[in-house]
Order: sequence, then C-alpha cells, then structure tokens
Amino acid sequence: MKYNCSFKDKLSIFEEKINFKFNNIDILINALTHSSYANEHKGKYYEHNERLEFLGDSVLNIIVSDYIYKKYPYYPEGELTKLRAAIVCESSLAFISRQINLGEYLVLGKGEETTGGRERDSVLADAFEALLGGIYLDGGLEKAKEFFINIFKKNVISLEEEKDLFFDYKTKFQEIFQKKFGSKIEYTIEKEEGPDHDKVFYVDVVVDNKILGRGLGKNKKEAEQMAAKEALNGMGVKNE
Repeated sequence: MKYNCSFKDKLSIFEEKINFKFNNIDILINALTHSSYANEHKGKYYEHNERLEFLGDSVLNIIVSDYIYKKYPYYPEGELTKLRAAIVCESSLAFISRQINLGEYLVLGKGEETTGGRERDSVLADAFEALLGGIYLDGGLEKAKEFFINIFKKNVISLEEEKDLFFDYKTKFQEIFQKKFGSKIEYTIEKEEGPDHDKVFYVDVVVDNKILGRGLGKNKKEAEQMAAKEALNGMGVKNE
C-alpha cells in the first residue's frame, strides 16, 4: 500500500506508543487494515489483517498460557483455562486495545467507519490479534511476548484487577438473581461525562424500579459489568 507522509508520521507515533519499531512497515499497515477497506478497493490489491489475526490468535494463546502458568504456580489446570479464556476473550482484548488507542490507527472502509467500527469490540479485538501477529512476524516470539506483557501489566496490575476486568459479572448476577427472584433486570445510563474520545459512562442496574448497583467505565459494557459487580457484592456474592 502506498501512503503519504502524514500517514507515515501517524504510524511512527503509533510505534512509539506500543514501544515497537517495525523493520517492515508494510506488516504494520497490513495489521491495521480492515477487510472493509480492501473490499471497497477491489480494483487494487490491499491485503487486510485477517491472516495476521489468525496468526496472532495462536501467538496470544502461547504468550498468555506461559504467563499465567508461571504467575500462578498453584492454580490447577481448570482455573488456568478459565483465566486464559477470560484474558483472550473479545471484550478484554477490546479493553486493552483502547488503552493504546488502537482504533484511531485502523484503516477502515467508509461503511465500517460510519457505523462505528473504530469503537466496535469485535473490530478492535481482531485488530489487536493481527497487531500481535505482525509483531511476531517482524520481531519474533520474544518481542511479541514483551509487547503483550508490558501492555497487560501496565493496565492490569493484580489478579484482583484481572478478575474485575474479565469476570462476567452480568451473567453471574442474572443467573443468581433471576433464579432466586425472577424479576426483570435493566441497565440504564445514569450519565455520561467527558469528550467523545475519552468518555466515562455511569450505569445503574435496576430491578423493580430499585437501583441495586452503580458502575462506571470507559464504555457502556464496562460500566454495566461494574454495576453488576456492585449488585453482587450487595447480595454477598464475590467473584470467583
């Protein structure tokens, strides 16, 4: 792909942000290019990031498996499997992607752009895996591991925070509450604060017009999870 100076400068800024300099800049461009862009430019060949995503998915599983195996030596296989699944799931990868503003650097088609692709969890998670695959391809496994672990540790510094970010409080709350009481659970946005690129959402979990929990987050899903967590705490249920 040909690119102008401003785009090249933007890529350099991103490389500084992720603390990795690509030897082959085309690999980075490939990792950032969504299939929608390639589909809208069918007269030319633009390689999108799905192959790198495939590669990055496998690399991610190796890195995370190694990391949690060494960090939690007394965890049995079942607990390690659950923790790995939580860390590599779509919502957690999207969360990590937002910490490095990955969406800002994606190359999207017009349709994907206008429908909010830069903030969509699935797009961000796929792009993150593609980026990891690109770093592996360009710099090797150790560089890919260093990149992921540094970002992960910077944003998730303890097991308690890992559980806060990746434990599915909404599902747990729904399972327990509806089994016990059968009432309808609603999540309502109480308010939003901050500019569009850095919003904070405040969400209430409401049952029978009664607020059982309130949470905040950088997106609605995260705020809903934190509201459900508070509701569970009020019921005496802790994350497992």
